[in-house]
Order: sequence, then structure tokens, then C-alpha cells
Amino acid sequence: MLIPVKFRTKEDMSMSAQFDEIIRELKTLDLKNMYGKDFFLTWDKTGQELAGVFAVADALRDLRERNISTRLFDSGLGISLFRDNSTRTRFSFASACNLLGLEVQDLDEGKSQIAHGETVRETANMISFMADVIGIRDDMYIGKGHTYMKEVADAVEQGHKDGVLEQRPTLVNLQCDIDHPTQCMADALHLIHHFGGVDKLRGKKIAMTWAYSPSYGKPLSVPQGVIGLMTRFGMNVVLAHPEGYEVMPEVEEIARQNAQKSGGTFTRTNSMDEAFQDADIVYPKSWAPFAAMEKRTDLYGRGDTEGIKALEKELLAQNALHTDWECTESRMATTHGGKALYLHCLPADITGVSCQQGEVAATVFDRYRDDLYKEASYKPYIIAAMILLAQCENPVETLQRFQQEARPRRGK
Repeated sequence: MLIPVKFRTKEDMSMSAQFDEIIRELKTLDLKNMYGKDFFLTWDKTGQELAGVFAVADALRDLRERNISTRLFDSGLGISLFRDNSTRTRFSFASACNLLGLEVQDLDEGKSQIAHGETVRETANMISFMADVIGIRDDMYIGKGHTYMKEVADAVEQGHKDGVLEQRPTLVNLQCDIDHPTQCMADALHLIHHFGGVDKLRGKKIAMTWAYSPSYGKPLSVPQGVIGLMTRFGMNVVLAHPEGYEVMPEVEEIARQNAQKSGGTFTRTNSMDEAFQDADIVYPKSWAPFAAMEKRTDLYGRGDTEGIKALEKELLAQNALHTDWECTESRMATTHGGKALYLHCLPADITGVSCQQGEVAATVFDRYRDDLYKEASYKPYIIAAMILLAQCENPVETLQRFQQEARPRRGK
């Protein structure tokens, strides 16, 4: 079943007319189960719920571009916890919270009592007395990140039920070991606008391909998130990687089921050339093998530092066997019309720029630089939409109030 999102552009209608069209669309969607709920995995949400996120993101962007304030909160905290490095997602979360009127507080575990053995339950409640949203990135260890997020969610749920917390903060997955929903939803909204509507994605070929990187251990959550979401649009999704670089089999099965339901296809190949052939969209991105990531998690759990060093050396050597897996001009020439849209979550490993040899040729990256930055620009609005839908029982009325009050975001 395709996600029912209509396409809106400033060229087609005035911005106020565009907003009215978004509101009409939102009124047709069943979003009641978004209220009071967390956002962990895209495949846990219905097609209409994902459509709601896209529509609210567009509405918030439309309002901001017309200098209309979208302060949902007069006060409150947005708590961020990053257990891995981040630039784009960190600032996207902060921007989303600010857009809605929340102040961001980053939780540094090294400077908190967590380092002294404070429990997850205690920490979750202590930081949430005035928090309305908690965003967590925990993507480094297979079997750990998503589990930790659920544990935090359960803790604040119980705290709210017990009367410890006067409000129950929303949990937003800013990347776990399984999925990267804010990134993949931003990617999808970029595609919807680029191609002229969600219906225009049907039948499009997207190649989610592994690409060489001189570093090891990059998370699986981006390729998994892409195949888990793009298969819902009736697209022909191809997952390409060298032998031994498999992703989680459970996510592959979800992708297969999604493709069957949406009328698209999901295939896997060990040839980057095959994946690029006639593709409309390419997403060349390095990731670590699922089996190796499982092994790394086990080694960290046992505190085996020597084993970890040996695994790192092994993975770097394994990567070096596949330096030819690069998004080059010659490969781009084989795509549909030689003009496939190039996607990346950034930062990309750019050959001759950020590394000696990497995921993408410098000329390819430079040609798509503006498109990549536009792709990234959707993420703050996607996150803000996830928060608003979880915090507002009637999101349509809330958005209409913003429009009617028309409070200026800044002076002229």
C-alpha cells in the first residue's frame, strides 16, 4: 500500500494555498495513534502515519518560510543523548526543538552520575521532570541501541503512570543499530519533492549500495532504514554489497514484505555495476558486515580489547579488497539517462578530498552538492513533525492556530 502523500510546490500554488492543501490532506489521515507515542522504527508506523509526518514537516517548513512562529511550547526541554558522533542529526534535533519552542539540553554521560552506576530508570526520570522530548542516538552495537531506547521509554512511561512525571516525554530515535528513521524519512521527503510526488516514485529504481571506505565499523542502520522504507513506495529497491557484507536478515525480510504489499520489488546483488544500471536513484554508502558487528558487540561485552583490535585490523583488510566499489563518473553514466539522483546521509568519503580513496569521486560529489544539502535540510522538519504529532492530540487544529495567529518568528 502506497503512502498517500500529495505533492506541493511553491511553483504550483501560493504558499498560503499550499498550506491549505496540506491541511486538507491531513484531515483525511488517521493519526490518532501518533499521539502520546514514540518514534522508533519506520516499519512500526502505518502508511497514513508516515504520510502525516511528511505533511506536517511540509506545513512547518511552509510556516517558517512565511515568517510565522510555530512555538508549540512556551517552555520545556528537549533532551539529546548522543552515544556516537553527530553533526547533522545533532543540529537537526536542536533546530527541531527550537522551532517548536523547546530548549535543548545535551546529556553528557561522562559528566553525569551514569558514569558512577546510576540506573537507566533513574536517569530517565531525573532528566524528564520538565522534558517533552528525548532524542537518542545509540547505533554502535548490534542488539544494544534499540533495546536501550525501549528501556528509556519504558522508564518514563512508568514514571508518568506513577505520578513522578507530570508529562510523558516523547522518545525519538536519532539512529539506533536497526534503523535511522529521521535520516530515511528526510531522504524520502527529498525524493517526493524532487520527482514531483509520492506517486511518481512508483517503479523508480533505487540502488542502495555498499561503497568502499578506509574506515571500518560504520553502522548498518542507514542501508537498513533505506530498504525498510523505500520498499513502501512501490519502488524497485536493489541492495548491493560484496559477499560478506550482509545486513540484518530480519530487515531484509521486512523489505521483501513491504515490496510485495506496495507492488514494487526488492532484490539483492553482489555487483555494484548491476545495481547502478538504469537506476533512477543511487545511494552508495559504506557499512560494516552484520556478522562482524555482532562479533564486535560480543568482544566489547567481554572487555576483550585485544580481540577488538584484531577484528578492526581484519575488517580494514576486508574493506581494502573492495576499493573498486566507488561511485564513479563511469558508473553514473550507466544510470537512467546518465542522470540518477545521488543520495548520501553525509559525511561522504570523497576520493582525493577527505581520503585517498573512498565512496564517491570528487566530481560526482561536487555536481550533486546542492542536492545533498537540500536532502539534509528536510531532517529538522521531519524531527519537528514527529514531536508535534506525538505531543498534539489534534495536529490540524494546532497548525491552523499557527496560521491564524500568524505571530512573526522574527522582526522585519
